[in-house]
Amino acid sequence: MTDLPDVVRTDSHFEIRLNGAVAFAEYRVKGDSIIFPHTVVPEAFSGQGVGKRLVEAGLAYAKAQNLLVRPHCSFFRAYIAKRPELHAMVHPDERTA
Repeated sequence: MTDLPDVVRTDSHFEIRLNGAVAFAEYRVKGDSIIFPHTVVPEAFSGQGVGKRLVEAGLAYAKAQNLLVRPHCSFFRAYIAKRPELHAMVHPDERTA
């Protein structure tokens, strides 16, 4: 496993850059929520836990800013669905029964 750079937050996404490749999770803050619409992890990052690191960085930011999460991205949805301790972070309008 390669040592990966830290996740960097910009105004519109969380990203990891390595050897010219960029993995990122887009986000938008709207009111009391943070929306995660799209995540891209290039094949060059496959199997290195990059997607997980992006999701964890996004969720840590949401928690620090007291934002509810709107996981429109399937990767974020799947990550949260497997972790009941995170379900309370999801905006009530986005929760499934």
